[in-house]
Amino acid sequence: MTDSEVKILTSYDMNGLLLRNRLAVAPMTRVSASVTGLATPRMTSYYERFAKGGFGLVITEGIYTDQKFSQGYPFQPGIVDQEQALAWRDLTQRIHAHQGAVFAQIMHAGALSQGNRFTDHSAAPSAVRPKGEQMRFYYGEGQYPVPRAMSDEDIADAVSGFAQAAKRAVEEAGFDGVEIHGANGYLLDQFLTDHTNQRADRWGGNTQRRLGLTLEVIKAVRDAVGAVPVGVRISQGKVNDFTHKWANGERDAEIIFGSLSDAGVDFLHVTEFEAWRPAFANNSTSLVGLAHRYAPDATLIANGGLQISEHADFALEEGADLIALGKAALANPDFPKRLAASESFTDFDASILGPIADIKGCELNC
Repeated sequence: MTDSEVKILTSYDMNGLLLRNRLAVAPMTRVSASVTGLATPRMTSYYERFAKGGFGLVITEGIYTDQKFSQGYPFQPGIVDQEQALAWRDLTQRIHAHQGAVFAQIMHAGALSQGNRFTDHSAAPSAVRPKGEQMRFYYGEGQYPVPRAMSDEDIADAVSGFAQAAKRAVEEAGFDGVEIHGANGYLLDQFLTDHTNQRADRWGGNTQRRLGLTLEVIKAVRDAVGAVPVGVRISQGKVNDFTHKWANGERDAEIIFGSLSDAGVDFLHVTEFEAWRPAFANNSTSLVGLAHRYAPDATLIANGGLQISEHADFALEEGADLIALGKAALANPDFPKRLAASESFTDFDASILGPIADIKGCELNC
């Protein structure tokens, strides 16, 4: 076993929450809730197996936050009222029974909404049609519609939705912490991105101003949940714009990660397709390394192809504290136990994500 593998299996204290190891399950959209957004027994079994398999931390798929514009997909789980919050409680208790911790990832889809039972149109920072096409494996088809530009009232409602969802997640559902989804092209990332945010008010302009909504949400969530771990997921690439890079390179990274650190986040969850690669063409440092450079006090979770030991080694050397696995966790829900026993790993079978990327029987029984 390599030194990094030994380190990965050691415990980690995140703001008073003791994790039994440094392996996390990354958030993955699974469109397997009820039509009304309730977490189901099938979802409970799906998530429980990761804790049973030894993961120290499980981060849920994105959970929508309000009854307006936040829902992104049909059969996406929500946490907009007490009924939805309590539907998560058996799931969190099952994970706790296996000495695991679980964070709720809360998200607003913005312009990337492919299905929202509360409305027939989407809302975003500006009336700009998103790049690409809707994702078929999440019930999408064709171009994204042009969203409505959000009013000040819409923005205030979105911030309130994040805060109230976080409060329900901790107080009613029993989650150990909250991850704010600021990545992958969803609402907060739409505000951060220059070509999707063409606003001329306080929410638009330079990078610092475009980051303002994310900072506002962090403050509201922190005020709502108190001292439990609160963090943000950050990426450059988007589900509909895979190769996107921040226009100002490392300068943008300095502004973004430095500002998030100043906002008092407990953790940053940095995701790239291949997290060990340089973040920018003219810079040899990875996005993980830049996050560590400009937010050294925050716990750093790295995600993106890190199931291979040398890639995980690199992420840890760049400053990562935890490694989050997605496809590797789907293929090996007992990854930590296999790692500890020096057992081989099962290769990921992409067929489980088609034709719809929902939870399938094999994932529960294989």
